Amino acid sequence: MAQNSKPADAVTPRLGKPLKRSFFNRSVHEVAPDLIGATLLVDGVGGIITEVEAYHHLDPAAHSFRGPTPRNRVMFGPPGFAYVYRSYGIHWCVNFVSEAEGSASAVLIRALQPTHGLPAMRRRRGLQDERALCSGPGKLTEALGITIKHNELPLDVPPFALHARLGNADIAAGVRIGITKAVDLPWRYGLKGSRFLSKPF
Repeated sequence: MAQNSKPADAVTPRLGKPLKRSFFNRSVHEVAPDLIGATLLVDGVGGIITEVEAYHHLDPAAHSFRGPTPRNRVMFGPPGFAYVYRSYGIHWCVNFVSEAEGSASAVLIRALQPTHGLPAMRRRRGLQDERALCSGPGKLTEALGITIKHNELPLDVPPFALHARLGNADIAAGVRIGITKAVDLPWRYGLKGSRFLSKPF
């Protein structure tokens, strides 16, 4: 290795403009694909969003479909806030509340390409494989240190930071994963050809 070269972990991509809460104040079906290629950081740790799923309040697979509960109440509030819940009693999942207040729609973040804070992610996940660090909704929350304490926090204020993607993205769409209702809706979006997905399209 050359004397002045840096390890791959030290090379991080440029960041786009910060995304504000207003970014989420529109259809969840516009927000979800627009998040592909954006960068999500939590206390400076994170990466490029490569896979998401949209959940609309009229969608029987959405947590908000049957109305507000103590768990999902943030979904019924204003857009641009985090909705964090425990999945199968095992791992946390993070969603971004979208659409106007009362709509109760959200985008589940399914996978990231790690770009910032890889040592912290590897320590939290207990593994070295970069491709496996954030290749699923529970894996990425563990890698980024997201827990219930992040529920109902605004997405444009620390510890969260979101940055718009730079340039265009080639986006794939397909059916969502791990649900039993509305299974035919093509509301899963991902970065076409990415190695950093929970499951290929």
